[in-house]
Parts: sequence; C-alpha cells; structure tokens
Amino acid sequence: MFSVQQLLDQKPKGIFSVAPDEPVLAAIKKMAQHHVGALLVMTGEKLVGIVSERDYARKVVLLGRSSEETKVEAIMSAKVVTVTPKQDAHDCMRLMTDMRIRHLPVVNGDRVVGVLSIGDLVRAVIEEQERTIQDLETYIRG
Repeated sequence: MFSVQQLLDQKPKGIFSVAPDEPVLAAIKKMAQHHVGALLVMTGEKLVGIVSERDYARKVVLLGRSSEETKVEAIMSAKVVTVTPKQDAHDCMRLMTDMRIRHLPVVNGDRVVGVLSIGDLVRAVIEEQERTIQDLETYIRG
C-alpha cells in the first residue's frame, strides 16, 4: 500500500488555508475557488484548526448565522487529527472512518506538508486493486 508521502507526491503542490479571524464567507469562497471541501486554519505556519463545508452547513447555515460576520475560528474544528508522511494509506482510511472525518493534514514535525482527502485514499485503493487484478490475470495466463 502507498505511504502518505507517495500519495502527496502524486498530488499537485499547495496547501489551501485560511486565518482564524477571517469571515466564514471568505473561507467558503476559497474552498469553491480551489475545488476543495476543507481548508486548514493557520496562524502563520502554525496549524490551529480545520474548517470544512460540513462545519459551514452545521454551524452557520442551520443555526442561521451570518457568513460575513461569523469568523472561521467560531466554526472550525480545533482538535485536528493529523498523520505523518511515513504512515500508510490503510492507516489513514481507518483513522478517517473511526473519526468520521474526510480530510487529514499531513505534518512533518511542526510543519504542515500537505492534506489528504478521502477521495485521495479511495483513488489509491482502487489503483492498488487494479494492479493486483492485472498481476493475477497475468499469473493465471502463465
């Protein structure tokens, strides 16, 4: 199975983030602009949270709050589950399933080096299964 680092190497470079004091509307616009479902919440280089479309739906829309007046820090998840580049995709999938999350920031020491989504992991598993099937078919044909 792929390591987290191998998965990151296959993705375009770049980490999309927002500051905790920015309005939620700015975060939603940034998610739409970059076609992502979550943004890291950063103070400088420090990871302080993560905010997702789910957070927006549940903590702004359903509560009738203002997207322009509500700050990201009011709706972000401050307890961020992270992984390291050395972990493997299966570990990540188990973690995401157990924690019911869809995005995992990847940290090396104190530095954020990327983000994996559930889509990245599903894609990796499908690729691995396709390779296994091809190998088995080749073996059977002799």
